[in-house]
Order: sequence, then C-alpha cells, then structure tokens
Amino acid sequence: MRCPYCGSLETQVKDSRPTDDASAIRRRRVCPDCGGRFTTFERVQLRELTVLKKSGRRAPFEREKLMRSLEIALRKRPVEPERVERMVNGIVRQLESQGESEIASDRIGELVMEGLRALDSVAYVRFASVYRNFREARDFNALIDELDGAAQPEAPSKDDGGTDEPPAKTRAPTRA
Repeated sequence: MRCPYCGSLETQVKDSRPTDDASAIRRRRVCPDCGGRFTTFERVQLRELTVLKKSGRRAPFEREKLMRSLEIALRKRPVEPERVERMVNGIVRQLESQGESEIASDRIGELVMEGLRALDSVAYVRFASVYRNFREARDFNALIDELDGAAQPEAPSKDDGGTDEPPAKTRAPTRA
C-alpha cells in the first residue's frame, strides 16, 4: 500500500479489525520511511459497477462519491456516522446484488432517497431538491406534503356553508 504522505510503497499493518457492521476490515498502517500513520478499509466487491449517466456517459461507480453526497445532505444533522455507513453499505449491496453491471444514475438516486427518507427528513428534502432539480418553492411544498402523507385540504364549498369572503378579523380588547 502506497503511503499517502511520502509515496513509499513499503507500509506495515499495525492493527486489523472488522468494522462494527462487519462489512469491511479496518487496517491501521505505518510507513517506515516517514513514520506516517493512516487507516485503510478493505471491502468485498461482488462486481465492478458502472453508472449510466443521464447524458449516456458511463463512469465507474464510486462509493466515496455516494458517501460525500450523503454527508452534504446530512451536514449539521444529528445522525450518527455509523447509520450513514450502514445505509451506504445497504445501497451498495443492493446495487451489486441486482445482477447488472450497469446501473442507471436514477436508480442510485432513488435508493438514496428511500434511505434518507427513513434516516432524516431534512436531509431527504435537501437531497431531493438537488436530485429532482427543484426550481420553485412549491416544489418543496409538494415534497413535504408527500413526506407528511398529507393531502391538500379542500376549500369549503358554498354548499358546505363556506363563503368567498375571508373570515372576519377579531380585535383584541384594548385597555384603558
């Protein structure tokens, strides 16, 4: 493993242990040339995944890019990093187990939306605003209504005793 500090190819593993969810091996390494210490993670990769972009371009799937986008959506939110890591592991596992080596970027986005919806509603709205390319405030309102499961309340009709006039304003009593 190349040292990220000096570029030396000779590094030594000082400690190895599984991560909390046992999806990877965490290795602490030290470089004998510069003394630099760093951590690496070893993960099982079932297949090479390629992302098919909306433009038709193909790019290799990058787990780190997925993690960064979630970190942006979750910035300053009270969500433990372990929960985010489990979510990313779950998304990657789903993508790898689909049997396809090419994954549409839309599919990845939908999996992220599902995960964020269960994880944190504010992060869900943040991510959705970029992913779905919101242009107006009503786009946010529609998503929040969808999130709440709230249907738009219907205005009372004249048959129900409703009127076209706004409700009368009441004044607070004044003190003398």
